[in-house]
Amino acid sequence: MYAFRLNIVSAVSVIIPWRAAPSRVTAFEAVTSWYAREFPEFTVRTIDTEDDVFVLAACRNRGIAGENPDDVVIINDADTVPEADALRAAVDAAGTSGLVHLPYTAYHWLGATGTAQYLAGLDPEQCEFELVRGACSGVYVTTPRTWERHGGQDERFRGWGYEDAAWNLAHQTLLGSPPQRHEGRVYALHHVAETRAGAHFDANAALMERYRGAAGDPGAMRSLVGERVPTSAS
Repeated sequence: MYAFRLNIVSAVSVIIPWRAAPSRVTAFEAVTSWYAREFPEFTVRTIDTEDDVFVLAACRNRGIAGENPDDVVIINDADTVPEADALRAAVDAAGTSGLVHLPYTAYHWLGATGTAQYLAGLDPEQCEFELVRGACSGVYVTTPRTWERHGGQDERFRGWGYEDAAWNLAHQTLLGSPPQRHEGRVYALHHVAETRAGAHFDANAALMERYRGAAGDPGAMRSLVGERVPTSAS
C-alpha cells in the first residue's frame, strides 16, 4: 500500500472551478461526493470570476492565489474524478518537486453510457470510456509557488479551448520538464458539450499558435507569458 506523509495531506486544499449549468450539476456532485468519501480531511471550495463567460484559467489562478505559497493545492475540474492512490502520490511529491503533478497516465472520458454506469455504482475502471490521448488537464496538484514560477494559466483563453495545452507548453519550456505524471486514471463525466466555435474560440486558437511558436524557447515563452493581463478582478 502506498504510504505518504499525513502532515502534508492535512494541509491540502481542493479548488474546483465552478459555474452552475444544468447538465453539469450531476458530475459536480459526483466529484464533491468522491472527495467527501475518500479525503474528508481536505478542504474543498469552488471558485468563479465575474467574467461574462466562464474562464477556466482565471478560476484556477484566482483559486490558487488565495492559498499559502508552499501548501499543496489540488485544482480539480468539476467533472473529473481521480483515483485515490495516484492522487496521494501526487500530493506527496508536489510540495517539494518544483513541478506541477498530474495524478494520471490515462484520461477516460466516460460519455453518457459510462457516466450512467459510474453513477449506478460500477467500478470506474469497468465503465465504458473513450481514451483521450495527450490530455493534460482535469486534475492538477501543485503549490502556489510552483504555479507562479511558470505564470499559471493564461486568462486570455476565454470560454473553452486550449488553455490547458498552452499551459503545458509553458510548463515544459520554463520549468525544463513536463508536468510529472503518476500511474493511474482520471474519469471525466458526461455533460452537454460546450460550443467550440465563434469569436472566443478563434481567438483562443490564434493564441495557442503563438504558444506553439514559443515552445522550447524560454526567452520567447517568458515574453509571451509576460504579456498576460488578467481578465477579472483578483
